[in-house]
Amino acid sequence: MKTLFPTLLLVMLTQVSCAQVENTPPLKTTTSKNYTLELVVPDVEIPWGMVFLPNGSLLYTEKEGKLIHFQYGKKNEISGLPTTYVRGQGGLMGLALHPDFEQNNRIYFAMATPNEDASGGNTGIYAATLLGNALKVVKMLYKAEPNTKKGQHFGSRIVFDKDGYLFFSVGDRGNRNENPQDITRDNGKIYRLNDDGSIPKDNPFVGVEGAKEAIYSFGHRNPQGLTLHPETGAVWEHEHGPRGGDEINIIEAGKNYGWPKITYGKNYSGTSITKNRSLPGMEQPFYYWVPSIAASGMAFITSNKYPEWKGNLLVGSLKKIYLERLIIRNDKVVAREKIADEIGRVRDVIMGPCGYIHIAVEYEGIYRIKPKN
Repeated sequence: MKTLFPTLLLVMLTQVSCAQVENTPPLKTTTSKNYTLELVVPDVEIPWGMVFLPNGSLLYTEKEGKLIHFQYGKKNEISGLPTTYVRGQGGLMGLALHPDFEQNNRIYFAMATPNEDASGGNTGIYAATLLGNALKVVKMLYKAEPNTKKGQHFGSRIVFDKDGYLFFSVGDRGNRNENPQDITRDNGKIYRLNDDGSIPKDNPFVGVEGAKEAIYSFGHRNPQGLTLHPETGAVWEHEHGPRGGDEINIIEAGKNYGWPKITYGKNYSGTSITKNRSLPGMEQPFYYWVPSIAASGMAFITSNKYPEWKGNLLVGSLKKIYLERLIIRNDKVVAREKIADEIGRVRDVIMGPCGYIHIAVEYEGIYRIKPKN
């Protein structure tokens, strides 16, 4: 346990009923006096995505290629997964429930998927029916091309919007010069599908010669956060920048978010990628970080359990090993706060049963954040 939080408790999950820029706010740190951290699921290596089922039990993915159902304090590995291409940053990743899960038991997941001739892999999006602790009727809905043995920038998060469309992200796969700005190529994109994998007729590039018609927006680097704004229903995304320039974007149909033509980041060596911070026809981020925090996982606080935090945005940090709370007023981030500082690499954050925040921390486990008052 972290010495910073002596009150951490190990609890078992049961069924429940209930840019360094001029205007960048300073980053403050809360203390454990305000909340406790309860370790709900111990001994997890690299958790990637997680969802709660309607009965209060938890599904989560492990990057190595395991889907785990955690119920009554016991871990059950789900059978029936396709073969996972575990390479570099790739593996079994994002996870979502169908909006009508209680009627159809459908789940959706993203995984790095190998090519049959072992020539590499790319991000695939799958649907399956969850029956007990097994996946049935597993179907690949989309796979990005081409296959490559590069180990970076697979994406991938999944979210359903309020109209039942399936959004997912795929990173640029380490090929920034060709993929993100070209709508005839996969990678570096946000995609939109119907729940059965078909392409909505009003997708922005339907009918455009040569275009990948599943693309919804382009010019992205490595998006590892997708969530819905609880009031507007807009899809919010965040993505890793290089050395600086992690971004939050509000996704709109057909828009170009600029990578790598515009960026607030530099190469990891410190050299320039581009002198351009803006160009005509390219969207500015809603917010960006310099230096990077390596943003992963994203959720709005929708619960009355945290009256002072309700409506704020949560973002996990892999690099800085904390959870960041962003306070937004009048379409601007006005304050930032560290929660669970030094807890470890926060890979995902979601709102859970009874309205509690849950965070997945690499080589630690899954924690519940409970306010003390």
